[in-house]
Amino acid sequence: MRLLVFQHIECEHPGSLRGFLNADGFEWQAINLQCGEEIPPLENYDALWVMGGPMDVWDIDEYPWLIAEKAAIRRWVGELDKPYLGLCLGHQLLADALGGKCGLQVPPEIGVLDVSLTEHGQKDVLFDGLPIQQKCLQWHSVCVEQIPDHSTILASSNSCRVQALRVGDKAWSMQYHVEIEADTVANWGEVPAYRAALESTLGPGALTSIKHEADRHMAGFLRCAEKLYRNFIDKILDR
Repeated sequence: MRLLVFQHIECEHPGSLRGFLNADGFEWQAINLQCGEEIPPLENYDALWVMGGPMDVWDIDEYPWLIAEKAAIRRWVGELDKPYLGLCLGHQLLADALGGKCGLQVPPEIGVLDVSLTEHGQKDVLFDGLPIQQKCLQWHSVCVEQIPDHSTILASSNSCRVQALRVGDKAWSMQYHVEIEADTVANWGEVPAYRAALESTLGPGALTSIKHEADRHMAGFLRCAEKLYRNFIDKILDR
């Protein structure tokens, strides 16, 4: 299996999922689009993961590479029909690239919060064996308002209707972060845009409380990440 990863900032990488990939001996290549790295020929890869970032899907004037990224996602899902997994911005980009619509999340969802699988999500292959309700790290001020054609909502929260999405039968995305590991919150707290969103939503000093809460739930985060990863590799790539 050859995996292509789109990154948008250095600290938003596949996180804990890297350990599972490396343990399985899979070859994976991360392309940091924010640093000007070019998207390679898509035909050379078996799966595409798209990570989070501080930019928004509509920021094409400031980040013109978003145009090429959306085109690559459209081609990957619509033409090549290969497995896709998007997280946070990668979730929003999937919806936007395929004709859905994103808008502001009011209020922003930041912290360790509850996400629940929908009836469809409970039957979906990616979430097989995962809890119907789970604690997840959230850190977003944008949400998917309108899903694309041929898509299904797989998870929701009280504040955000589209927490997880499947388009067709090979593309999945999640607004929340399944890839969190021990240093994730501290690292993201160093990003000015993330720190500003955190403090404007929850107040000064909130980083300490979120890190404490994330540490408390870390074992559960890692169990869910490993199960979701294994479902993606064993049940989706093997189809």
